[in-house]
Formats: sequence, C-alpha cells, structure tokens
Amino acid sequence: MPIPGTPSRAELVEHLVVTRIAGQVATPRENNLSHYRKLANGDRHYWLGLELGERWTDEQDVLAVMAERVGVNDDPEHRYGQDTIDPELTVDGLERMAGRLRKAAEGRQRVLLATGHPGGLLDVHRATAAALRDAGCDIVVIPDGLTTEEGYVMQFADVAVLEHGATLWHTHSGAPMKAILTALEREGRPLPDLVVADHGWAGAAGQYGVDSVGYADCNDPALFLAEVEGTVQVTVPLDDHVTSPRHYDPMTAYLLTEAGLL
Repeated sequence: MPIPGTPSRAELVEHLVVTRIAGQVATPRENNLSHYRKLANGDRHYWLGLELGERWTDEQDVLAVMAERVGVNDDPEHRYGQDTIDPELTVDGLERMAGRLRKAAEGRQRVLLATGHPGGLLDVHRATAAALRDAGCDIVVIPDGLTTEEGYVMQFADVAVLEHGATLWHTHSGAPMKAILTALEREGRPLPDLVVADHGWAGAAGQYGVDSVGYADCNDPALFLAEVEGTVQVTVPLDDHVTSPRHYDPMTAYLLTEAGLL
C-alpha cells in the first residue's frame, strides 16, 4: 500500500481509489442527501461556520454544486446506496491548494492550521505546517485559555484542535476558529494571512475575511458552496476519515511537492 516518495498524478489517483479516500467512498448516498437537505433548510450545524443566508435554500442547487465540485451522482432520484468522489477532482483541488501554499511560502506569510477531524487529518496538517515553517512561514501560535461550549481550543504539533475530556474532539463548529481570530485581535496580534483547515475551522476563517483553504467530505457541502461564492479559496473533496491516517501520506507528499515545499 505505501507509495515511496511522491506519487505521480496517475499513481495518486489510483491510491485514492484503492484507499477509498475518493472513488466509491464509505459515506452512503442517503447521508449525503440528508446533509444537503438540512443545510438547505437552514440547520446551522451544517453551515460549518459560514453565513449562507437565503442563498442555498434549494436542495437540488446544493446537489448540483456537489456533483460539479465533488463528483457525487447528479441524479436526484438516486436516493440510497453508493455515492462517489471523483479522484480527479480531488487531485485538481490539491493542485489549487498547492498554488496557495506556494504563495504563502514565497511571501513568508503567517499561516494558521486547524482541524475538526483530528482522527483523519491531523497529520496532514502537521506535515503541512512543518513544510511551511521550513520555507520561512510564521506558523501562528494561538492564544492560551480559549474555550467554546464544546471544549478547550488547543494546539498540538502546530495544529489547532478542540479538546474535550482529555480527547481531541471531532467538531463541525466554527466557534473555535472564531475564538482564535477574535482573541488575536483582542491581543493586538495580526490575523493569519492564510488558514489551512477543514470543517467549521475553514468556514469560519473564510467568513471572517481571512484567506482560507481546506478539505471537505461529500456529506459536508458548505465549504464547496463557499468556494463557489469565493468565501473559501479552495476546497479539496475527500473522505476525511478512512481506515488509517497513513493512507493520506501520499496525498500530503503530492500536495507539498506541487507547492515546492518538498
């Protein structure tokens, strides 16, 4: 399974399908459609830190974006069973994200990394932070003592996470990112030039007006809608929690190589 070094684009596409990071993913069609419907009905849990207003109230409009940007089945009558992420769209997204990382490195920008899915993506963000620091970027250290209703906002291996009950917490909320950004302003510290994240961490950063790029699963449409609107610069489609975090290593190597960071 491991790919030594950095894969070619074709090798990465094959790897994504074999590991089900893309291709026929584990997230069932009914779960995808349920989330699209809840977002369209105004359930803010599915807005991922964004303010979508009345712009996405039609479930079919959400499905159309997800078919275009992610590669899910575009047939509204396909209600149950298998759904897909197009691995070519995943790699396209990685290449767009690489372009923004390259810009950050060239400008030695301030970068904040965060994840609401530490079980899958923590090491992807950690490796990205290390490569950006080696390139001369300033990796933002978050203020101490931040909390939300869900838990404590912490930073491990240069990646902001939510901690609850001595456990790193899966969260869709944008509240932790908002807590960081407002605390930085309160302390008179500059905001990040770039946030690299996922879930509500990426959405809330983009909503705050900070350049934001991130990862999202096929049942998390909000970040893809934000990319359409320009609130989030890049959203990479993938299954964000496959059986082993190591499966993301070839993807991370490809991203950092494309960005000129390896």
